[in-house]
Order: sequence, then structure tokens, then C-alpha cells
Amino acid sequence: MASICSYNSAIIITIILLLLKDALGMVPAVYVFGDSLADVGNNNHLQLSLLKANYPHNGVDYPGRKATGRFSNGKNFADFLAQNLGVETSPPYLSLPSKSNNTSVYLTGVNFASGGAGILNTTNSGACIRFDQQIDYYSAVYGVIVQQLGTTQAQDHLSKSVFAIAIGSNELLNYAKSNSASKASPQQFVDSLIPTLQGQLKRIYNLGARKFVLIGTGPIGCCPALREQNKTKECNAEGNSASVLYNKAVSSLLNEMRTQYSDMSYSFVDTSIVLNQYIQQPSAYGFTEVKSACCGLGDLNAKVACLPVSTYCSNRSSHIFWDFYHPTEATARMVVAIAFDGSAPSVYPVNIRQLAS
Repeated sequence: MASICSYNSAIIITIILLLLKDALGMVPAVYVFGDSLADVGNNNHLQLSLLKANYPHNGVDYPGRKATGRFSNGKNFADFLAQNLGVETSPPYLSLPSKSNNTSVYLTGVNFASGGAGILNTTNSGACIRFDQQIDYYSAVYGVIVQQLGTTQAQDHLSKSVFAIAIGSNELLNYAKSNSASKASPQQFVDSLIPTLQGQLKRIYNLGARKFVLIGTGPIGCCPALREQNKTKECNAEGNSASVLYNKAVSSLLNEMRTQYSDMSYSFVDTSIVLNQYIQQPSAYGFTEVKSACCGLGDLNAKVACLPVSTYCSNRSSHIFWDFYHPTEATARMVVAIAFDGSAPSVYPVNIRQLAS
């Protein structure tokens, strides 16, 4: 009798959680996948990885001035997405106790993103949670939710939730930095990534996702690390070309999936378009520094990563880039604001507010 009562109590609790979440936020949950643009601390738990941000000066503007594992001076894309949707930031999956009942946490969202992750399993292999592994982790979460709520109610919950994905930047960075004589053209390289990404997105769909937010790559060639390699300190044209082609390919893939799955909807954020506006007209958006990283060492603060020995700028909100790869908190906030309430060509076919409604 006690076990039946405990089971019934658990069902009641989860239903109440769902109702509360619907009442307090625009969506019941946010499930996040991707790379360092959305990692909120998963890599802190990878003992053998050097791809971490859980040390100063990262987090200098985060509440409590603490480094949390975010590759930023403060909050990142995942934080501002949750904030705009009226929900709490989804916790990093690896921070959740493995032997406890995490159902209530799973129902309000989980973040699987990992710094260094890419579409391909070979990207930073062994130093991050591969995108396929992130989906494996979500599959386990999906199983728990179905077991707790039943198939029908679980699908209803997940169909109202947002699934946010920021992936692809690490492949494009590796491509732009390569000097191989046998290097593929930007179009050939992008074309080689899309079939794998298609299989990954379809797998997430088959595990209940219906509302997708895809964060496209920014102008990779304009990050300080690639500018620093140019004698003129201008953007790497090949990297930017690959970013544009990648975003077009992902947009086409999503449109194809929506045609195939009538109950799927999506919001695609063309981060290249948004960031290029900031880079080309910085004063119009409150920026004064578009080339140098705020935190680092060397030319453009891009010779050395943002480490405890590095220096960092006092005016973080005036910089587009925090370190040699990642945006500042100010940049992330502004990009998500556009994604949430903007329109084509920056975000389409609907913005995130429309997607969530």
C-alpha cells in the first residue's frame, strides 16, 4: 500500500509541477544542446578535459562574480533564452545526482551542451560531450519522463517545451584554421556536415521534440583568434563564407523537416547576420571594440586564452568578444533579444516568442 501511495504522490507532484510551469513561464521546459555558446557547467564535470571555463576571469560579471563553467564574463545564450521565456536556466545534466530521483528537474528542463562539442564525433573527441552523446543523455531523460507521466502526457509536455541547439561553430573554426593542401571548398565542407546533423535533429524529434530553436553560427572569421592570424587584422573571409553557407544549409534542412513533419515548428537565428550588423555599425549598438577580445593576452588579446594570468577589460559591455572565440554577456543578451522578438532575415520563419506561444 505504501508503494502505491508513493507512486500516486509522485504523479500528483509532477502534474502540479507541469501546471505551475505553464502558469509561470511561456513554456514548461527548455532542453538545451550544443557547444560552449550554451554550456552552463557540464564541462566542469569532465575530469580529463582541458576545455573548461571554471576559473577566473570567466564569470566576473556573473551573480556572485564566480566562474561557473560558462565561457563568458557573465551569462550566455542559454541563460538569456530561459530568462526571456520566463523560466529558470536549465541545469547542466552532469551536475544532477545520478542516484537520486531527478524527475522534477527533468520536467523543467536540462542543459546537455558542452564546450568543444560539434556535429561530428571526431570534433574535440575525448574533451567534451559529443552531440550524439548529448542526445543519448536526453534519451535517458525522455525515458524517465515517459515512465513517470505515461506516453500521452509526456508527449504533451515535450511538445510544448523548447529544444534549443547551438552547434557547428567548432567544425567551422577548425576548417577556417586549417592550411591543408587537400582542403575542401567551403561548400563541400558544409555539405559534408548536414547529413549527420539531419540524423541528429530527427532523432531529437523522435524523442518528443516539436519546437526547435536553432542558433546559427556567427561570422566565424571575425572572432579575434582568426583576425589575429591575418596581417591586416581583418576577418577571415573563408571562415565567414563557411558560416554563411552553413546557416543557409541548416535553414534549408529545417524547412525540409517541417515539410516532412507537420507538427514540427522552428525558429532559426542567423547569428552571422546579427553579429555582422554589430561589427559593421558598432556605435549604433553600443559597442566600441569589435576586433579585440576583452580577456586574453597578446595581439588583439587573442594569442592566449582567458586564463587567470590574462588581463581583462574594464568596459566589458563595449566589447563584442569576451575571449578569442566567445561573445560577451552584452552580445549574448542582444542576440537573444533579436531572436526572441526580431524578424527575418535575422530570425525566421517565426521568432522565439511566436514559437513559444
